[in-house]
Amino acid sequence: MKCDPLPIIIQGGMGAAVSSWSLANAVARAGQLGVVSGTALDVILARRLQIGDPGGHVRRALEKFPIPGVAQRILSRYFIEGGKPPNAPFKGKPVPSHNPSGHLEELLVASNFVEVFLAKEGHNGLVGINFLEKIQAPNLPSIYGAMLAGVSAILMGAGIPKAIPGILDRLARKEPVELRLDVQGAERGEEFFTHFDPNAFFGGQAPELDRPDFIAIVSSATLASMLARKASGRVDGFIIEGPTAGGHNAPPRGKMQLSIEGEPIYGERDGADLEAIRKIGRPFWMAGSYAEPERIAQAIKAGAAGVQVGTAFAFCEESGLDHDLIGKTIEMSKVGQAKVFTDPIASPTGFPFKVLEMEGTQSDQGVYEQRTRICDLGYLRHAYKKDNGKIGWRCPSEPVDDYLKKGGTLDDTKGRKCVCNGLMANVGLGQIQANGELEKPLVTSGDDVARIARFLKLGASSYSAAEVIEYLLKDHHQPVRGLSNTRTDS
Repeated sequence: MKCDPLPIIIQGGMGAAVSSWSLANAVARAGQLGVVSGTALDVILARRLQIGDPGGHVRRALEKFPIPGVAQRILSRYFIEGGKPPNAPFKGKPVPSHNPSGHLEELLVASNFVEVFLAKEGHNGLVGINFLEKIQAPNLPSIYGAMLAGVSAILMGAGIPKAIPGILDRLARKEPVELRLDVQGAERGEEFFTHFDPNAFFGGQAPELDRPDFIAIVSSATLASMLARKASGRVDGFIIEGPTAGGHNAPPRGKMQLSIEGEPIYGERDGADLEAIRKIGRPFWMAGSYAEPERIAQAIKAGAAGVQVGTAFAFCEESGLDHDLIGKTIEMSKVGQAKVFTDPIASPTGFPFKVLEMEGTQSDQGVYEQRTRICDLGYLRHAYKKDNGKIGWRCPSEPVDDYLKKGGTLDDTKGRKCVCNGLMANVGLGQIQANGELEKPLVTSGDDVARIARFLKLGASSYSAAEVIEYLLKDHHQPVRGLSNTRTDS
């Protein structure tokens, strides 16, 4: 890998804009790998501009975008001086598709460029970006936008990202790329693809770019070994994620069994074979409840380069999570009431999804049942083959009648929640729908949320990313850049 020495801590790529540029910037300044979330950055940029671009950060980054006309078109369409009225809905944008319009392609490239540019601004540290393999349609232009900004590493999980390393190779050489699209109902041997051409995007000659490292997020040695051997290019490292990590989890191996509370039951088969992973010969980091100095020491002793930490950073001051939600969660942690439910059906992806139980959010059954179903963002829609042979899109969380008309089954819709709109509400960008409803948050977190109050200094009500890193590395010899009074002795 490019970084030497390897970071002990990789900050998790959590939610849409929870792992914001400000959080990744703070972690990178401290000498670790800061990570921005690459999920839904196009709608996030559009909505940040519509609330007036507080601080001018988006506009400052767009000024550096290498095709000036792109930035001007985006600003003309979305920027509102002083911000929209609080009771006005956000202007929509095109939903992701396999054949994006020129505007959507520009918005995807530019939004990922902006987030990485701001995360890298003002320091020489390492910045990565996290994508979900499941969200396939926007991935090619999104990856390219991050590479244009000089991203250090691409992290990807929630699927089998076998094609991505080779795509990074070709994008760095300014070559056209394609990515196979998973289409439900496709015939054996029938394939569908999304495409992106850097030279066409630039309207001439695109620049050659540095190829970022590729870090695959996996839950098993079997998948890690397969990717190391069969991926389209080099896999530079792995994050080995356990079931206590936040967000989407890999389902348990074998037949799904639920606890009395209704959560998936994980067992010994779901633990990764670290000896087999060591033999692959690539750096790896452990994830899932590793935010303790002794747990980091255990991971390193087992052969890991370090750990990935998400939940501790999700509720720090630099996080993109709404500050009222952060404050409520810290207070819940203080009194032992912060609890996560691993919901086997909430996410339309079919992956178990960890949801923080909090009154007034979509974790509340009453709030969920009162919400009018709508699918206006579409990131977690599934592609399917229509009767006429063309690609259609459907989501188990959309209005039930709409889903059934598209060939979906009623059982698939039961208990499904709109993760897309919930994640937007989490970061203060919730939509006001046509019926006047303000979308409610759907907060995801790892099990470690129960103990995040341990990061508070005496008398404090909040904590910073630097304080998390200071706590985690207090027993390690590696100097922590950007921190004052940090212990580096044992």
